[in-house]
Amino acid sequence: MMIIRAALTVLFALSLLAAPLTAEAQQAAKAPRIGILEASPAVARSYLWEAFGQGLVDLGYVEGRNITIERRYAEGKWERLPDLAADLVRLKVDVIVAAPTPAIHAAKQATRTIPIVMAISGDPVGTGLVASVARPGGNITGLSIMTSELVGKQLALLKEVVPNVSRVAVLWNPANPLGTPQLREAKAAAPALAVQLQVLPVRAPSEFESAFAAMTRARAGALLVLPDAMFGVNRPQLADLAAKSRLPAMYGLRELVEAGGLMAYGPHYADVFRRAATYVDKILKGAKPGDLPVEQPTKFELVINLKTAKALGLTIPPSLLQRADQVIE
Repeated sequence: MMIIRAALTVLFALSLLAAPLTAEAQQAAKAPRIGILEASPAVARSYLWEAFGQGLVDLGYVEGRNITIERRYAEGKWERLPDLAADLVRLKVDVIVAAPTPAIHAAKQATRTIPIVMAISGDPVGTGLVASVARPGGNITGLSIMTSELVGKQLALLKEVVPNVSRVAVLWNPANPLGTPQLREAKAAAPALAVQLQVLPVRAPSEFESAFAAMTRARAGALLVLPDAMFGVNRPQLADLAAKSRLPAMYGLRELVEAGGLMAYGPHYADVFRRAATYVDKILKGAKPGDLPVEQPTKFELVINLKTAKALGLTIPPSLLQRADQVIE
């Protein structure tokens, strides 16, 4: 009898030790799984997804402990997006976080039931992703940057730096569904600024050099690059061509200024990605994506590269420097 009691005591002690391990194993098994679908290469926008990850951490989610993340990158090859989206659906992820617009469309085609959070999108209503900003409906919600509305401001800032410019080249990607409204805004803003636009469509990096050659032939005095993921991925080449052509250039993405471009104005993209984490949190806690209004950016940033300005022989107006969120020297 004493032997039996001793054995039972040992088994009870072992069960107490094993209980926390069992609880941890159950917690790990129940950890929600988040799918990330990105059209660009992983390296190209790593800082943005890091901002998203920090947003999750701020809300109490730690990867590997109480959340699992499956990452899929198309590496700039948009034709891969449907298969990558289908892969995330097969994994039965709880939420798909997608960026930019082509990736969101691929996710939408892959599932009508798994919630989709737009980490970044242009015009979600105009491109058919959601029914309305206030009540998206369906399984998609998230953040919209509405870049087309900023194009007029970008052109005006460029005119401040090069006040005597009369011809501005405009680089845009017709394959981007947001390209048309962006170009429309540029054309609407041009007359008031007394500039003529030289519109140059570019669908692939192989067309960059011919586009810049056309700018030189037409004697463009400045360049406006409309926001597009392809331009962001190939930013070193674009910045280098602008420098060789001695063209002051305005971009919608700060990465191009960090790569040597002159200036950029647009949403604070890192803040937008950080905010995407709040949507994931709400959905995991039971909210329906169709009931969560689409947010627009509240933070914008103007970034100026003084080193590039000096190389171009430009003097940035002091009033513009004072308004800049970041000056690269």
